[in-house]
Amino acid sequence: MSEAVRLDDLRRRIENDPASIAFAQLAEECRRAGRHQEAVDVCRSGLARHPSYLSARVTLGRALAQLGHLDEAQRELELVLQHATQNLTAIRALADLHQRRGAIADAIAQYKVALVLAPNDPELERTVAELSDALTRSTDARDNVRTSAIVAALEQWLAAVHVTRAQRSA
Repeated sequence: MSEAVRLDDLRRRIENDPASIAFAQLAEECRRAGRHQEAVDVCRSGLARHPSYLSARVTLGRALAQLGHLDEAQRELELVLQHATQNLTAIRALADLHQRRGAIADAIAQYKVALVLAPNDPELERTVAELSDALTRSTDARDNVRTSAIVAALEQWLAAVHVTRAQRSA
């Protein structure tokens, strides 16, 4: 069945039964098809009737992230994790969100939680290793910059001390 036919079928199901939970499937199909705003709209409409449908909230969070609404996405994903602490999809989506924001340590922490739930996932293992290496390199670089700045400040201070001594002895 083609993507368009599947989407139309799901839309018809929801039109025939507005209280149907098929909205979550429609939203996920829209998200996968790159129709992120439609996925958000479908989720919000369906969640108005079914606010505790966590998989729909995960889809909403992922679609919001794709649209660049990172704060809203994070709130949705954290809400899911408050109620379902082992929701692997939400954990990974939150880790991706942290990584996208440059919060590498937070991303690593979430990916490690995901690794506990999916211990033989080579993609997760690779991601944790790569991010850990990047964090180490970044920390080393920051330490080098910080050390250089401290040395430069101390050299300026020492030069000022020499100037002051020379002025006093003159």
